[in-house]
Amino acid sequence: MIPTISDVRAARERLAGGPHRTPLLRSRLLGEHAGGAAFLKPENLQRAGAFKFRGALHAIRTLADDERRRGVVTYSSGNHGQALALAAREEGVRAVVFMPEDAPAAKVAAARSYGADVRFAGTTSPERKAAAEALVDREGVVVVPPFDDPRIVAGQGTVGLELVEDLPDVDVVLVPVGGGGLAAGVTLALKASRPDVEIVAVEPTTADGLGRALAAGAPVEIPAPTTIADGLKPLQVGEIPFAILSEHRARAVTVTDEEILDAMRFLALRARLVVEPSGAAGVAALRAGKVPLEGRTAAVVLSGGNVDPALLARALGSEGFDG
Repeated sequence: MIPTISDVRAARERLAGGPHRTPLLRSRLLGEHAGGAAFLKPENLQRAGAFKFRGALHAIRTLADDERRRGVVTYSSGNHGQALALAAREEGVRAVVFMPEDAPAAKVAAARSYGADVRFAGTTSPERKAAAEALVDREGVVVVPPFDDPRIVAGQGTVGLELVEDLPDVDVVLVPVGGGGLAAGVTLALKASRPDVEIVAVEPTTADGLGRALAAGAPVEIPAPTTIADGLKPLQVGEIPFAILSEHRARAVTVTDEEILDAMRFLALRARLVVEPSGAAGVAALRAGKVPLEGRTAAVVLSGGNVDPALLARALGSEGFDG
């Protein structure tokens, strides 16, 4: 099932009283640097520290009574696991989260603090997915995927509804992309009222799954990426997100780890926002000149703020930062 704008609007109703409505903040310095006007949508201020709470809570609230009794399981590099853990706790549902063996300690601790049963399985999405599916076979729990699911995409789309309400004349929207659930949901929300808006999906140079998929005309598996942006490392963009993003002619650009570190430092020192590497990808693209604005108005989704303290310290000490 490919979700529609109607599903996104229904998700907002279903999510009433759950996620924060995050603000839209203008960044004069970023806009001047990129040659236009730039605004930030700080989902790092969202509950559980990332946009993922929207989709996770939406999925939980769509469960039937017998599914709620059985509990849920997911496979996540961190933010979706944390989000599902918090959503499940609030809805009184058991949650099991399979994380990679190299998951950031802060994300593991957060998921556990929300009451999830955290388990580890390999270092790639397929390994975690296989472990989750084995648990389904053994115990009958319900899988809540991190991105390739219509409930998840619709929930994440509420970011876009808020964005276009707060900035109706937006011309360009930059969204970090891993599996594509956020970018797909935001695209549905924006294109319904701003059909000419440009959607720019931002990926690490070593994790360009969407860019390769758009070139090939279908999702393709990429080699296991090495990047500090741990939330943007799926080996393949989701089928549902790809269908939406390709239909609406989203384009993909890539950024290096060094450009991401620069963006993290800019956000911390200039915007007073603590943003994780994945969440800083859009700002990295603007600061690195990958998306010249040329007088246009851009909005950048800062997807999360669950950063390892050591990595944040590395970003703050990065050389070559010019403000």
